[in-house]
Amino acid sequence: MVKALIFDMDGILIDSMPHHVKTINRVFGAVGIHLDEQTIYDMEGSRTVDIVTHILKRKNIDPASLDIEGLLAQYQGEFKRTAKFKPFEEIRAILPELKKSFLLAMVSGADRSIVNHIVDDFFPGIFDAVISGEDVSKGKPEPEPFLKAARMLEVNPADCVVVENAKKGVEAAKRAGMYCVAVPTYVSPDKLERADRVFDNHGELVRYLLSLK
Repeated sequence: MVKALIFDMDGILIDSMPHHVKTINRVFGAVGIHLDEQTIYDMEGSRTVDIVTHILKRKNIDPASLDIEGLLAQYQGEFKRTAKFKPFEEIRAILPELKKSFLLAMVSGADRSIVNHIVDDFFPGIFDAVISGEDVSKGKPEPEPFLKAARMLEVNPADCVVVENAKKGVEAAKRAGMYCVAVPTYVSPDKLERADRVFDNHGELVRYLLSLK
């Protein structure tokens, strides 16, 4: 029996991933580090600090040689200042209806200040639990973010449906023992093959979610 719906943020609720990519490259480009766009997209769902650390290691740059904390703080401020957030209206429109039947949670790898900013602006009073990348010790693809959401909602993982759009998010959901549906917002559908169901677009996803009531 489905008791809870757990939503990823970037690419499911908000069309924000392109802004993340641009901001990361702008901030780190200023110190002479140019990050590969596709690698950032492939790591979508991970905590920002994990994305940056992974890419620096791939480029043989010692993270200890940089003020990572300062650069991430600059990234957060720049992102909130410049990004023009655009919610996926089809999803946003049905959340109040879904809330009548299910507990709702948002699980994101983004930094807490960004997540709170988006929740306050677009989804006030909607989610019963909100998990950011700073609220866990290990982000996606580890199951910790989704398991923490289940604990906060006081439901069993098997009673949750996760809505994702990233490979690492799908992997995390399955490792948490949860049913997972996905939409290939920014990646090819084959990257989401571990999901229980993959929908072509947000419209198909909306129809599925409403059918769960």
